[in-house]
Amino acid sequence: MIEAYNFTGSWQLFPEKGVYENGQRPVSGIFKLEAGKSKKEIVISPSWVSLENQAFSFEYSVQADGDEAPFADQQFADTVSAQFTDALTLLVNFKKNNLQVLSVQHELQANGHLKIIQQIFDQQQKITTKEEVYHRQLSVVPYAASVSGAVIKATEEGVIRHKALTAMEEQTNMQLEQIRKQIELLALQAKEIQLRKDLSMKIYNAKLSFNPVIGKTYFLYEKRDESYILSLISPKEYGNSAGPYKAFVAPVKLLADHTWVEI
Repeated sequence: MIEAYNFTGSWQLFPEKGVYENGQRPVSGIFKLEAGKSKKEIVISPSWVSLENQAFSFEYSVQADGDEAPFADQQFADTVSAQFTDALTLLVNFKKNNLQVLSVQHELQANGHLKIIQQIFDQQQKITTKEEVYHRQLSVVPYAASVSGAVIKATEEGVIRHKALTAMEEQTNMQLEQIRKQIELLALQAKEIQLRKDLSMKIYNAKLSFNPVIGKTYFLYEKRDESYILSLISPKEYGNSAGPYKAFVAPVKLLADHTWVEI
C-alpha cells in the first residue's frame, strides 16, 4: 500500500512541540511504524522516557482495512480498527464494550513531520486530547520517505551515526534530568530557609521574658495588638485555646544556627 509506505519508518519525538491536556510530557520518544506480514498489516511500536527517567514501550498491529478486529490486549480494548482516510492520514480506533476508548490520528505534515493526535475517552465519553510531533529518522529508513523520494539505503556510516545520536540524546537527557532534580531540590531548600527566616524575624521581634534554649520547644502566640509573644505555655495548658492571646501561631524550636523552625 502506497499510503503505508508514506508512514513506515522510525520517528523521533519533538518533546517541546507536544500538547498534553493531562499528564506530563515525556523527555524523549520513538514511534515506529513497520509493514506486517500481510499486505494491509501495520505494526506500531511507541516508546518513550518520562520525566522521572522511566522507560515505557509497547507494540501492537492493525489491519488498515477499516474493519473492526479483536485487539490483543483485551483489558484495554475489545476491538481495534484502522484505515487510511487519505494518503496522509492513518486513523486507528479502539473500542471497549462497544464504546470508544481511544482514537489515534496519524497525520503527515507538509514539512515532513508526523503529527499524532490521541483522543482518550473516559467512561462518560469525556475526551482528553494529547498531540505529539515527530521527525523521521532518515539515517535508518530503508525506503523512500515519500512516493516521489529517492531510495535511501541504510549505510554503515548512517547506522553508526544514528546509534551515536541516540546514545548522545539518552545521556544528555539523563544529565538534564539530574540537573532539573537538583534545581527542584535547591528551590525547596531555599523555600524552607526563607520560611525559617520569616519565622525567626517574627520571634526575634516578639516579646521574650526568658532566654530560649537550643532544641527546646516553645509556643508562639499573636497578641491582640498584632505583635507576637513567645511562651513556655502550650495551648493544651490553656484548655486547647490561645488563652489570653488573640491566636496561637505554632509550636517552634530554636536550631543550632539560631534560626527557628515550626514543628
